[in-house]
Amino acid sequence: MSRSRGKGRPVSDSIVTSVRIMMPTDANIRGNVFGGSILKYMDEIAAVAAFRHARQNVVTASIDRMDFLAPVYLGNLLILKAAVNYVGTTSMEVGVRIEAEDLITGSVTHAGSCFLTYVALDSKGKPTPVEPVIPVTAEEKRRFKQAATRRKIRQVERVEMRKLSVD
Repeated sequence: MSRSRGKGRPVSDSIVTSVRIMMPTDANIRGNVFGGSILKYMDEIAAVAAFRHARQNVVTASIDRMDFLAPVYLGNLLILKAAVNYVGTTSMEVGVRIEAEDLITGSVTHAGSCFLTYVALDSKGKPTPVEPVIPVTAEEKRRFKQAATRRKIRQVERVEMRKLSVD
């Protein structure tokens, strides 16, 4: 562990928004965008948010359940919004909201949301401490509190999964 933890960084330092038009390589022959394409773009933007917060190499440690709430179609603008919600010692939870905009009508649909966990790595590829995140707005504070609860649930699930793999 090469870095000491400082006072922290505000959530706003990690906020990233990305847009991408959905092209034929993103979709099936009926024009529905592949879930895997969306997951790839989601992982990319979440990594940028984690990098912005940690200011060092980060890797994806886990992706929480992903429910696709609405379809995304060929020609839609995929809008991805990401920010760090919570920081442990070496890990960060990043929330991503996925929206689809019909560029003809201007209609925007919430297509899904997901939480990803990233771990910061030092120059030797070992987990290293990350500055705490500082939630400022009421919404950021709500997300921080919910993320802390999800973290506890993930920890319990990991213990239970280890028990199953030993049995």
